[in-house]
Amino acid sequence: MRYWWVNQNKTYKAEVGGGYMWSPKSNKDGGFNQFYKNMTEAGVGDIVFSFSNTLIKTVGVVSASACSSEKPKEFGKAGDAWDTDGWLVQVDYEEINNPLKPKNHMDILGPLLPDRYSPIRANGVGNQVYLTEISKAMATSLLSLIGNQLDMAIEEGEEREIKNRTDIDVTEKYQLVRSRVGQGQYRNNLERHESGCRITGITDKRFLTASHIKPWAKSNDFEKLDGNNGLLLSPHIDRLFDRGYISLQDNGQLIFSSLLPSDVITAWGLNNPAKVKPLTSKQSFYMNFHRSEIFRHG
Repeated sequence: MRYWWVNQNKTYKAEVGGGYMWSPKSNKDGGFNQFYKNMTEAGVGDIVFSFSNTLIKTVGVVSASACSSEKPKEFGKAGDAWDTDGWLVQVDYEEINNPLKPKNHMDILGPLLPDRYSPIRANGVGNQVYLTEISKAMATSLLSLIGNQLDMAIEEGEEREIKNRTDIDVTEKYQLVRSRVGQGQYRNNLERHESGCRITGITDKRFLTASHIKPWAKSNDFEKLDGNNGLLLSPHIDRLFDRGYISLQDNGQLIFSSLLPSDVITAWGLNNPAKVKPLTSKQSFYMNFHRSEIFRHG
């Protein structure tokens, strides 16, 4: 995992709202630009800190590597001097409830600034850079300062336990917390195994939930992030699966709880799932737990 800082300013709303970062491939004169090259080095699962108008307002996780893309139309007049041929990196952003002003914490962050290509100066003012790499130490300090931003979702008791652990660092805590709601590294791992909802046939991942097979609260750290421990499900199917009203056989066939009303089965077309395919051996390991511990046998 690598850690990045992106200075967005005029393009912040477009990029965060659209779930991406975009830069030209080179300077207008065709010259090399390290910050644009960094776009091609950002990998799935990397953490991105988004800085705009003196504040870190969002923290994101890269969800897809760079692909060629023309300058987004929603940029409008921003970047009129930029070349239109560029790189687009998809990012799953999470807005921070209380944005962080790095300038107020330079006693902590100053010593951690990169020697080259620093995103901000020693006085906390932003440099003329786009995407630049920062150290794990700096990322850890930022997450600790935002930190209590691990309160991002730490309403749940299990998440509070993660926040208080001392055996893992704050970046690992961040990924584990996000895995609970089917985001971050966990979702990226899952999408390597599942292409769509097995029941409804929906493949547009914007409308699918990353659902743990063995529940997050009952999983160890490895299982929380393991892409084999999950299915992509339409939200209403996820609700039934999560509550144990349905499960799957190892051959992919649906199992219905006797407690699931027949009118729900009919209305939601559960008798005719779109795609019946066997589970992998690793998925079957988790599904065995779901059938024995979560499924409502009635």
